[in-house]
Order: sequence, then C-alpha cells, then structure tokens
Amino acid sequence: MVDDRSTRIERDSLGEVEVPRDALYGAQTQRAVDNFDVGGGPLPGAFIRALALVKKAAAMANRDLGLLDDARAEAIVEAASTITAGHHADAFPVDVYQTGSGTSTNMNVNEVIANLATAAAGVDVHPNDHVNRGQSSNDVIPTAIAVSAAVAVDTDLRPALGRLKDVIDRRADELSDVVKTGRTHLMDAMPVRLDQELGAWSSQVAAGIERIEGALPRLCALAIGGTAVGSGINTDPSFAGRVIDVLRQETGIDFSESGDHFRDLACQDASVEMSGHLNTLAVSLTKIANDLRWMNSGPLAGLAEIELPALQPGSSIMPGKVNPVIAESAVMACARVMGNHVTVTLAGQSGNFQLNVMLPLIADTLLGSIRLVTGAARILADKAIAGFTVNRDRLASQLALNPVLVTALNARIGYEQGAAIAKRAWAEGRPVIDVAAEITGISREELLQLLDPARLTRGGNVE
Repeated sequence: MVDDRSTRIERDSLGEVEVPRDALYGAQTQRAVDNFDVGGGPLPGAFIRALALVKKAAAMANRDLGLLDDARAEAIVEAASTITAGHHADAFPVDVYQTGSGTSTNMNVNEVIANLATAAAGVDVHPNDHVNRGQSSNDVIPTAIAVSAAVAVDTDLRPALGRLKDVIDRRADELSDVVKTGRTHLMDAMPVRLDQELGAWSSQVAAGIERIEGALPRLCALAIGGTAVGSGINTDPSFAGRVIDVLRQETGIDFSESGDHFRDLACQDASVEMSGHLNTLAVSLTKIANDLRWMNSGPLAGLAEIELPALQPGSSIMPGKVNPVIAESAVMACARVMGNHVTVTLAGQSGNFQLNVMLPLIADTLLGSIRLVTGAARILADKAIAGFTVNRDRLASQLALNPVLVTALNARIGYEQGAAIAKRAWAEGRPVIDVAAEITGISREELLQLLDPARLTRGGNVE
C-alpha cells in the first residue's frame, strides 16, 4: 500500500511535531517555522554555508579529540560539505526574526546535517549529541557571523573595491591633461584637472579598503569555545583551536580564537565596527556616484562635462532621454547600507549580561551591507566610470568664462580689484583675461601666463 501522507512525526524534548514528509529538518526547525511567521525570510545562504562549515570543523575536531567516532564524524563532514557547496538551500526556512540567539537556525542546521549523515552512515547521528557536540548556539552563531562576513569581505568586497580603484586610477591617467572648472558650494571655483578630481575618489576608496582590512583581525577573533556563557562548559579546552585550524585551512582566512569568550558572546562590537566601515564606504560611493550624476547632467541645461554610457531608455514618455541609472542604482544601494548600520548599531547594543540577543538580525544585515557595497562598487567601476566620455570643448568654454580665475591675480592687484574684475567679467559675459587686460595694465602675454588654468591646478604661489 502506498503511503500518501504529506507529513511525518518527529520528536524533540517538548513532544511530537508534524513535519513535511520530505523535509530534511526535524521537530525544532518545524516549531521555529510555525512560531516565527514574521515575513523576514530565511537567513542568507552565505550565513548557512558558514554555519555548516563550522559544523564540519567541529566534527573533525571532535573526531581528533576522540569524542566522536570515525563513522559519525565522516558522515557529518560529508553532509556539512554538501551544504557549504550550496546544496539543500531550501532546507533552511527559519525566519531571520526568531530567537535572538539564533538557536532555531543552529538546530535547523544540526537537524539537516544529522538526517543527511544518518542516511549516509547507516548509524544514528543525533543533532545535539553529535552534530552540536562541544558547542552552543551562543558561540556557534557569533562564530558563523564572523566567518560568513570575513569570507564575503575576502572573496567579494575587497576584489570589487580593488577593481573600482584600478578603474578610477586608469581613467585619471587617461584624463590627466583635462582641466575643468572646480566647484565649491556647487559654485564655480579655481580650476582642477580631472586626474585630481578622480584621484580624490581613488583615495576615498583606498581609505575604505584600509578601514575594512584594519577591522578584519577583530572580526576574525572567533567566539567558538565559549559555549553557553563564555566559560567553555561541556567542551574540550583544545576544541576551539582545532576548529579554527580547520576554518583557516578551508577559507585561507587568518581566523583566531577570541581573547575573551565572555566578551564575544555578550557583545557584537566587531560586527558593529565592520558595519561602520561599510557605512563609511557607502558614504564614499554615494559621493562618487553623485559627482558622476552632476558631471553628466544635461545635455543642454546641466553641466554636461561628461557623458555616461547610455544603457537604457530613460523615460516612458520622453523619447531620447537617457538617465544616469547606474549612479542612481548605486546611491540607492548605499542608502540601504546606511540604514543597515543603524540596525546593526541597535542590534549590537542588545547584549544583556552574557549574550547578545539580536544575532540573526546582525547576521542578515551585515551580510546584506557587504553584498550591497560590493555590488555598488562593481557597477560604478564597470558600467559608469570605465566608459564615460569627456566633453572637452564644453569644459574649455566653461573654464574660459570662469570669473574666479581672477584669484590668481590677488598677489598682484589685491582682492578688491580682483573682485571688481570678476563682477564685470560675469556681467558682460567676457573672459577674465580680457577685462583684466583693460583694468590692470598687466600685459596680455603675462596675463596668459598668470591665468593659465593648467598652471593654476598645480597650486602654490602663482606669481
């Protein structure tokens, strides 16, 4: 007779639970699915993969310590490896907004690995006694936060930021001969070269990379080994070091053991710090994106200094309109990152005595910020900065009529006479050099030298 039931019965310490028949998880996961119907969606796949990697490393450590037999250890390692490879993604349905320790997700992963391992090994693998041996949600979840964030920074964010800096530097070198009107307060100021303007962007990105790299050692000091409250109850003293050795080997990242397990269970300061640096990067990328938008504005009534690549029609009603869509996309992503930092900050302050109780929210939000900054950096580099063209004629004509050029004459004629020349040049729509030649008595040849825009970009005494 065919069994057509859609559920099966699973048991935990509270009793029996109906679980979908084909689900890889068990009773505690099902209770969490039923209890936390909030709508936040499951935790990111990167976090689940990191948590499975911790379970793999824990099984290997427990085997080497003689605390787990070879058959069960190998089965757990193999099961966890399938998860780290991205398989069984639909087996982790627990909402982000769950118990603040992340216990439900820890047990979700424990149950899935136990079921896969039991099927493969032919012996019973228990989610608590075997998969979770020597661990607590209270140290495993903070460890997985750190591992997943560090891996995302190492494999995704740093390459994207490096690519952005390289593209900016390349374009700066290509455009080092282009002089344009500088702007302060959105008003005309002394001239700058495009390589100087782009160089400031490059320096912002470089500083962002330095901040991220400076924070990584603190993020990579792992809480594993602290178990329930930081004291390391029910775990071998050498367990954490063995787990971390495996994590180093698997990721190539220099993880270390926390210098204070009580601290790293009770607080998430390292995550808050990393989020802060992501927030700063979002501010930097927003500045760059908005500069691009202003420089591209027009083509008739704006600055029209550059033309960004035309990637798609810009209007459903105005034919021929093309908008700076990449810059806008990046700015929106960065706005979300700035909001995310407020969330991580509030979550970080929610450590009560020996445990932070907003760990799933921190995991979801921190990884989201890394993903968004990575994406914003990538599209700005490849779809905006790499391909924009410069309207050299427009820049030259704007520069010629810039009344602020008279600043170069201050040392010769004084501020007051310079202001009079600037006002007259602007009122009459004439180049500063023409008005200055009439008023100052300085020869036109000398004025050409004194007011040479390229010379003025080098700073210093222009006499």
